[in-house]
Amino acid sequence: MSDWKDMPPPPLRITPLGWLRVLWRGALVGSLTYGGLVVLLLVRLVEWPLFGQARPVTPHITKFVCRTALVILRLPLAVHGRPMIRPGAIVANHSSWLDIFVLNAAQTVYFVAKAEVAGWPGIGWLARATGTVFIARKGTEAKKQQDIFESRLQAGHRLLFFPEGTSTDAIRVLPFKSTLFEAFFSPALERSMHIQPVTVIFHAPNGADPRHYGWWGDMDFASHLLKMLATPQHGRVEVIFHPEVPVDAFENRKVLAQHCERVIRTAHVKAAA
Repeated sequence: MSDWKDMPPPPLRITPLGWLRVLWRGALVGSLTYGGLVVLLLVRLVEWPLFGQARPVTPHITKFVCRTALVILRLPLAVHGRPMIRPGAIVANHSSWLDIFVLNAAQTVYFVAKAEVAGWPGIGWLARATGTVFIARKGTEAKKQQDIFESRLQAGHRLLFFPEGTSTDAIRVLPFKSTLFEAFFSPALERSMHIQPVTVIFHAPNGADPRHYGWWGDMDFASHLLKMLATPQHGRVEVIFHPEVPVDAFENRKVLAQHCERVIRTAHVKAAA
């Protein structure tokens, strides 16, 4: 477990036919994504004055874009269980940037991401436009971040957290960090909040390295994107929505984090067996 991050990733080998897939899939996904961004921003100009933070329309644009992108990539998505409809937040394991497309395709969510993501070219614009909450990993920012979480959750947004704190090689679930769970125990939220654990399981293409969809260590976004676009026959991805649990049923954030980790890890191991 301690040295998995240092293991080299599967080699990137793209055939001439693979480069053709990169070109046509890349053009379609890029046009879809940024065309969708333009539409979303235009709709948001009307949505914001009428509804403020509520966003009753624009998340459906995001969901359509993400579902269509998976179709273009020919990456089948299977959803098990039911997304919760009551107020609350979602926690999931994290394999790669593909999780964003997969989880947005499965339900309406707003991601919580590290502050650096806001500055990433291209991706930062998309994240801001779709309502991502950016957090700084500093103790001095804790109160400010909790206020933001409370405001968004009270507006009916379902925030999605990756408690592992990093992406992985897609074949393991890392120990959950409990820090972000503290926000759920604020007096304004504790009695009404529910948390839904969600397991994301990537199945590699036949004959491919089991870590095919993972994104870890020093892997860069560009090479990983090229590999996803060039893959001739993708595997599949499963999303499992587990039963939600009330926050006030747990003694503290650590106990809640342990419960969510256990549920997600158990499903991940069972699916990989």
